[in-house]
Amino acid sequence: MKFKTLIVTALSIALICSFAACTGADNKSDVISIGSKDFTESLVVAEIYALALEDAGFTVDRKLNIAGSLVHAAIINKQIDMYPEYTGTGLLAILKHDLVTDPDEVYNIVKEEYAKEFDIVWLDSTNANDGQGLVISTKVTDELGIRTISDLQAQAHNIRFASQGEFDYREDGLPGMIEVYGQFDWKSSRVYDNGLKYHLLESGEADLAPAYTTEGQLVRTELFTLLEDDKQMWPPYYLTPIIRNDTLTANSGIAEVLNKVSATLDTETVIALNAKIDVDKMEFEEVAKEYFDSIQHLLE
Repeated sequence: MKFKTLIVTALSIALICSFAACTGADNKSDVISIGSKDFTESLVVAEIYALALEDAGFTVDRKLNIAGSLVHAAIINKQIDMYPEYTGTGLLAILKHDLVTDPDEVYNIVKEEYAKEFDIVWLDSTNANDGQGLVISTKVTDELGIRTISDLQAQAHNIRFASQGEFDYREDGLPGMIEVYGQFDWKSSRVYDNGLKYHLLESGEADLAPAYTTEGQLVRTELFTLLEDDKQMWPPYYLTPIIRNDTLTANSGIAEVLNKVSATLDTETVIALNAKIDVDKMEFEEVAKEYFDSIQHLLE
């Protein structure tokens, strides 16, 4: 009987060890499914997070390039476990909250409300703000001393504005600027395709255009200057990884890995990453690997 008991005990221990190996003795589930939105920045940042998790011993399933209109539903419906989101998007597009412009307040609202409504956790925010902005020719900036939107408003009569049409009518476009900063009496205003704006500024055909604050072309500061929103008209859109709470609970250590990566990302860094893809035409996977290799020592 004692021999049989020993055999049963040994088999039980083996089964327990086998189960621990499958589930992860350090509380890791089988696979972390990472999504992204369908544009450069989201793709490269999601890939950086994926590389960091794999380096930490997690298995990652990449489900990248999801339409922005579908990615929230994907995480809610458990098709993905996490993806990089923006605080302003969470506040305005998902929660339908009133406009708030203080970055810390926006983060606290989305963190609290997502936990309540969706059981989703906002991890530590990066310092990368991909919000609405205005880009001006650096030559014009130097000539007229325009550094802020207040400066721009005072000098609008000297500025040829390259609009994209809808910006002239959106609440967070020109109407919002007028409400906060006053009337903008442009020297001229014409509507162009958004893809032409940097060509127009570089060639001298226009002076100013709407932009997002992490666009890759902004790395060319000798040609383009992003104006300061000195009255904080636009809400902050800080890039932040969000993750399902059940995934976070089942995987000890995942928050620490992702938070360490996020601490390395700021607006200038993300502009540079975007530039390597959109300007230098590198593949996003190559750019992500290069960046991960440069920060790997910080994650240990």
